[in-house]
Amino acid sequence: MKILQKFIHTILKLEPFSTGLPFGPFNSTTQRRWKKRPVSTAQTRLESQRTRDSKLDKLTSRLNQLARSLTFHRLISARKRSPFVSLHLISRWKNVVRLNVSTTVFLRKYPHVFEVFTHPLRRIACCRIGRKMRDLIQEEEDSIRELELENVLRIKKLLMMSVNGTIHIHGLRLARRELGLPKDFRESILQKYSNEFRLVDLEIVGMVDRGEVGVAEVCVSCWPGQPGLSEMGVAEVEKWREGEFREKWLSEFETKYAFPISLPTGFKIEAGYRERLRNWQRLPYVKPYERKEVVRVRTCGGAERFEKRAVGILHEFLCLTVEKMVGVERLVHFRKDLGIEVNLREVILKHPGIFYLSTKGSAQTVFLREAYSKGCLIVPNQIYAVRRKMLDLILTGRRNTRELRSQTEVNDESRSVAHNVNEGGTRDGDWVIPLLDNFKDQSNADKLSEIL
Repeated sequence: MKILQKFIHTILKLEPFSTGLPFGPFNSTTQRRWKKRPVSTAQTRLESQRTRDSKLDKLTSRLNQLARSLTFHRLISARKRSPFVSLHLISRWKNVVRLNVSTTVFLRKYPHVFEVFTHPLRRIACCRIGRKMRDLIQEEEDSIRELELENVLRIKKLLMMSVNGTIHIHGLRLARRELGLPKDFRESILQKYSNEFRLVDLEIVGMVDRGEVGVAEVCVSCWPGQPGLSEMGVAEVEKWREGEFREKWLSEFETKYAFPISLPTGFKIEAGYRERLRNWQRLPYVKPYERKEVVRVRTCGGAERFEKRAVGILHEFLCLTVEKMVGVERLVHFRKDLGIEVNLREVILKHPGIFYLSTKGSAQTVFLREAYSKGCLIVPNQIYAVRRKMLDLILTGRRNTRELRSQTEVNDESRSVAHNVNEGGTRDGDWVIPLLDNFKDQSNADKLSEIL
């Protein structure tokens, strides 16, 4: 027995990576390393196994810079004392804005957005939002106010998709910018249209039952030009399905439950992928606005149908957003209300032809692939056009245009005029000088009296 063990041990030393010898009673004392199979999860596929879209990744990194600039605007405008803030105070906001560089470097990188100047009296470096950026922010707020009825219909669609007909206001508040809602949407929309919405709780909103509304009250869906409840309960993907059915003469069996697929450039199509995709496109599911049946996960095909319903809800939610994109950390707050009881990242990564998950920056952003082409929205809207102008200011960078030069010259002239006026006239604190002079004269008189 010992001779056999020594013989086997010698063979393993000569061929350490050989796996020809089976594991049995004669070599049970030798050490054998078991290789662990690589685990395929959403996190591992997110890091290595997915196909990246360079256009959308570049757009995400630029939008992150715009979001940081808007955060600076929010912090500066929150200070009511003056429209500008010293750079010393702004340096304390580095962790709030999540910058990996100094605040001064970031502010001077975008001179079209931030105006860094020297205070004429205090002689310290200060910063304020540029005139172009202020005008665009005001234009965005005006556009949101004009689209008030669309915001009402957008919230009603979210309530119609929800499981119990209610949604937490906290989720709407977090996704306010993505949904195009005003800052005071609780007062300007939810409380203003009390015949459409009702507050179930302090932080929960629901739809008003049509039986509870009086005859004299008029609902938004009954206004001229506005869709009714039957038209509102139709998902945006149904328009694409109808176009495919009429224009391409495809059968109803092929288009009734299908989604538009746009695979990214460089996507590797494995063997059997097209067949699995074709079967998934034909798979029936309960649509986002339907409540006809309950999908049981444990039934035959129930897991696939349940997952496809989650894909339909996520697709409709992205269609309701202004820029057809939303952060995953904001989308998580709607999981319970919309009945998406699945791993969101797992679903998004499993369908690369419908969604794209960008990991640029400190957050993860979901894009609707069919709505974008070469990093731009195919069908732009009013709010998106204004935000695109803001992004253009960010992309301009340090390019000193003629308009920026003329504006700098005008500011220098105004500062020199203010300095000259201060030299010839009175300034803040000049009222102290006569008091000090009187005090000096009085002290001199006391000294003379002591000498005499």
